[in-house]
Amino acid sequence: MNATRQKIIDILKLKGPSLPVRIASQIGLSSLFAGAFLSELAKDKIIKISNMKVGGSPLYFLEGQKEALEKFHPYMPGKEKEAFLLLRKNKILEDKKQEPAIRVALRNIKDFAFPFTKDNEIFWRFHSMGENEIRAIFETPKAAKPTKIKIKQEALKIKGEQTKIKREQQLDIGLKKEGPKKEKSDFATKVITLLQNNNIEVLEEREIKKKELSIIIRINSALGKIRFLCVAKDKKRITENDLRITLQKSQTLKMPALVIFPQDIHKKALAYAEKWDSLLKLRKLQ
Repeated sequence: MNATRQKIIDILKLKGPSLPVRIASQIGLSSLFAGAFLSELAKDKIIKISNMKVGGSPLYFLEGQKEALEKFHPYMPGKEKEAFLLLRKNKILEDKKQEPAIRVALRNIKDFAFPFTKDNEIFWRFHSMGENEIRAIFETPKAAKPTKIKIKQEALKIKGEQTKIKREQQLDIGLKKEGPKKEKSDFATKVITLLQNNNIEVLEEREIKKKELSIIIRINSALGKIRFLCVAKDKKRITENDLRITLQKSQTLKMPALVIFPQDIHKKALAYAEKWDSLLKLRKLQ
């Protein structure tokens, strides 16, 4: 058994990420027995299993061979392949700026897309991006301190008389005046008022637009105080995709989600909410 395990490891070292059927043919065993050895090696954390699948089967690979997985990206479904190529090209993508289908796809390509947060916003980095590279991209120069420039007193002649005039000037460099705070829309105000009237704390305003807002709230329950990602959308009908994206965001933040909607909700969305009832709650805005 140890010899077979070592042979599998040697094959992966030589060939890189491989399908179980190919490993089985290399070691001269049936797919069933080869699969048992592969599962055991993965359980012992000696080899790794890819999230992506080729023909319905995952790939097995060793530590340090993640980059070699990239050559299998043509086997990805359409949107996942599109998300992979977009992320590989840009290295970092801001979640909220992507179209909904790409945002979902980024969450599915777990071998290559890794989430992180900055200023309470979700970003995705390509797997090969290191911490120093990310820091270099987001690092901005510190604002310059106010610089005082003094002009020494000068001697000027006025009508034949020597008169000393002291001039002093101070310039502020690198300071920007903050503009007036943007007022919340009527919809956002109505949602926040509804929460406050129900003794729900608003802890953090993540994103507030004219017809959509995303905030962190805290609700009192029989189990104590629970944090929720609360998303409200001012649209005629909430869809299943709206709920799916919200749930994915909340799971990234490791908290349940509350979706507030003012008008109607699609039947498929209701079925989706029932399926994930423990993690996703709905509330109509009245």
